[in-house]
Amino acid sequence: MQRVLSRTRTRKGFTLVELAVVIVIIGVLAAFGVPKFLQSVEKSKATEAFNYWSTVQAAQERYIAQNGVYWATANSDTLDIVLPTLQYFTAPTITATPGSAGTPTWTGTLTRISSSSSYGGYTVSWNQDGFDAGNSTIPQTISPVTGDAGTGGSGS
Repeated sequence: MQRVLSRTRTRKGFTLVELAVVIVIIGVLAAFGVPKFLQSVEKSKATEAFNYWSTVQAAQERYIAQNGVYWATANSDTLDIVLPTLQYFTAPTITATPGSAGTPTWTGTLTRISSSSSYGGYTVSWNQDGFDAGNSTIPQTISPVTGDAGTGGSGS
């Protein structure tokens, strides 16, 4: 009489199906996560423009209090601040006008360097009242001011 000995077979490793399931799960997570990551990176880079303009706006208020007019990039005078070197935007243009009824105004625009942006080139415009959503082309989803729920710019 022969005895049949059954050996329990131990697995060493993963099956092909288990590996495929893990790869699919990682792919789905990456499909949702990577665009949000790129959006948050671009939003942080867009913050450079908003910080720049808020600094210029405060200096403009001091300049008009001292001189009676707003400062423009064409002026030989300088603001009472050292303007930061922009890393992600081209040099700004600032235009000051006497305004109607003696109320002076100023506007400024920064343009995003499109070669280093996943959103392409866009502009951030500012004036004496703050962020100018009507003249800015920054996508609403990356704007630090309007964010996902805002209504500024020409969202894309």
